[in-house]
Amino acid sequence: MSESTNSLWGIDLGGTKAEGVVLGPGGLKDILFRDRLPTGAENGYDHILQQIYKLVNAMEKAMGYRPARLGIGTPGTLDPRLGTMKGCNSECMNGQPMKKDLEKLLGMSISIANDANCFALAEARMGVVKEKFPNAKVVFGVIMGTGVGGGLIVDGRAINGLQGIGGEWGHNFLDESGGPCYCGKSGCVEKVLSGPSLEKYYLSVTGQRKSLKEIYALYKAGDDAATKTIQRMTFYFGKALSVIINIIDPDVIVIGGGVGNIDEIYTEGVASVRNYVFNNKVLDTPIVKPMLGDSAGVFGAAYLTI
Repeated sequence: MSESTNSLWGIDLGGTKAEGVVLGPGGLKDILFRDRLPTGAENGYDHILQQIYKLVNAMEKAMGYRPARLGIGTPGTLDPRLGTMKGCNSECMNGQPMKKDLEKLLGMSISIANDANCFALAEARMGVVKEKFPNAKVVFGVIMGTGVGGGLIVDGRAINGLQGIGGEWGHNFLDESGGPCYCGKSGCVEKVLSGPSLEKYYLSVTGQRKSLKEIYALYKAGDDAATKTIQRMTFYFGKALSVIINIIDPDVIVIGGGVGNIDEIYTEGVASVRNYVFNNKVLDTPIVKPMLGDSAGVFGAAYLTI
């Protein structure tokens, strides 16, 4: 098989797995290759590079060629000034010139973006935005799970920003009750709206440690502390997201991550956004669930190459 200029190669690099994909011109209906292998981050930075090398070789063997460009979604950010990684959950990657090292190792041009940007890019290019809002130009993608992140897409391209922190919604100040954050500040969005933060709040009220799934089930059963936890989430969701709408005014907002599966975000949460947005309490912005699930990261990585 000869190289097709229409194929897109991407890798989603997580803490536990690295997943590779090759997309044909048909997008979601044209997946030419997809496979994964363990990242092995506990074995260090050089091991991660070798795992990516193995995955790219497997992709090349299956496709019969190696393209000029590869997109990689990471759990951190490439600092545009220093050329090194920062904010990675796999801490051995921080401070490392990953783009430069991979370009030398693979002989390819590498584009790197964080996982939230890849999520937003995939939903814009081939997910819910393409399906339901095909004329959308500005898309903001939210990830609310173990952490809170965001990705900004304009005209089908991720906006990484001057410092590589474009879309970092999770580390805006929200409320002091969230407490200290690993980033050095206090009261960040992530410390209020992430799954662990909501679980921590429930623990502070009840003295009982429960998963968010369990808390939500208790909420459905009418438990008072669980109700306070979900109401806290929807209230602060509105305050936090209204800032994004006031500044960017996106055409669509897509909510991903485990916390995003809670239905009340799209009812009481949206009502809270309406209360805080600078538009006379009128909210036209669609706030929607994603379509691609866990596949968004690797698909978005592939679209980094365009």
